[in-house]
Amino acid sequence: MVNPRNPNNRNRVLRLIPHSLSAISWAIVLLTSAAGPVALVAQDAKPLFDGKTFEGWEGNTKTVWRIEEGALTAGSLKDRQKDNDFLATVSEYQNFELELEWKLEGTEGFINGGVQFRTKRIPNHHEVSGYQADLGAGFDGALYDESRRNKILAKPDDETLKKAVKPLGQWNHYRIRAQGDRIELWLNGTKTVDYTETDPDIASRGIIAVQIHGGATAIARYRKLTIKELP
Repeated sequence: MVNPRNPNNRNRVLRLIPHSLSAISWAIVLLTSAAGPVALVAQDAKPLFDGKTFEGWEGNTKTVWRIEEGALTAGSLKDRQKDNDFLATVSEYQNFELELEWKLEGTEGFINGGVQFRTKRIPNHHEVSGYQADLGAGFDGALYDESRRNKILAKPDDETLKKAVKPLGQWNHYRIRAQGDRIELWLNGTKTVDYTETDPDIASRGIIAVQIHGGATAIARYRKLTIKELP
């Protein structure tokens, strides 16, 4: 045992404190990671969803979207979802860091969803156009261009994806950073995309939206959405 009354021992104790705090911090991080999705909410982030109402959101909240257990929810395990459908923010965003948790469940079809950003609604249509942080059906962690170039812009390799993604029925964490022409995605703390846009005509501002993909008997859930706007 170290006697703190001894000046020499007191100095030793003071030198050990930072190391002890560091070890405790890392232990907390490791325990959190083991318990569930890695959630590293940025400082000064604000909630996009209050967990109870559709305030700040717009979309088909009568027949498609609902709130269950604090999550924006769409789909069914009994009936097939006919079309893609999107619940979107009323506000638009340009440079930001967005974090959220998502979960997919399903039995048949293309079990998939996505998080849209820098996106626009297509007038008089159920579709939207813009960047999508894809999820489900093997496209987890990928950056897709929804209803515009209609292709995968960047994606993780198979090894990275296998280590990062959690299976159907479990919560996953997405961190999406868009600043200038650079877009970065992290899935459960693992970086899966670092993409630089080279087309100057692509919109750098737009809504954020969550998706239920059509053609599947599936449920998509999104919760704990926060955003930190960047310069």
